[in-house]
Amino acid sequence: MYDSEAKSDARSLMREIRARHPRLRDAVAADARVTLFHRSERHGLNPGTDTLQAVLRLLWVDDAFLAQVLYRLKARLQALRVPVLPRLTHHLAVLTGQVSIGDPVVVHPGCCLLHGQVVIDGFVEIHPGVVIGPFVTIGLRSGDVIGPTIEREVKIGTGAKVLGNLRVGAGATIGANAVVVDDVEPGATVVGAPARPKA
Repeated sequence: MYDSEAKSDARSLMREIRARHPRLRDAVAADARVTLFHRSERHGLNPGTDTLQAVLRLLWVDDAFLAQVLYRLKARLQALRVPVLPRLTHHLAVLTGQVSIGDPVVVHPGCCLLHGQVVIDGFVEIHPGVVIGPFVTIGLRSGDVIGPTIEREVKIGTGAKVLGNLRVGAGATIGANAVVVDDVEPGATVVGAPARPKA
């Protein structure tokens, strides 16, 4: 009896998470705008053909963007309850950009992966405008399934680790190789292991 209730609760929770994923087209367009800005290429996109051309070019030249789009596609396929294909898109994201984003992760539109080698897993939420460097891990601490909430416009430096049930406030900066295990105040810059506000 307990097992069937637990499975039902888990399925219900995953349905709720999948319902929070943004529409594929909107998310990819927003991700493209932010990626182009951080690549110092463009500061905006016009709707329609201009956006489509930019997305296609980024898919060709930027492995991390390709992996991010594959994550978006995986999330959409899961929401539609399509079998097998979500796993394939996940594996393709790992193969092409070494980007592994778990099923319970919600990434809002308009985020940028500067390069690949990124792992995000657990019940994690990432808000718009977040920029994630390479070799970053965002996820869990032992014994907990709740991961971080990363608020708007946060910058996460190369090699940083953000672990556990914590909140990184809007506009914060996490330094390269920092290990964040506590909340970060909005607008703060934290460095070190464990991460502390920069003096």
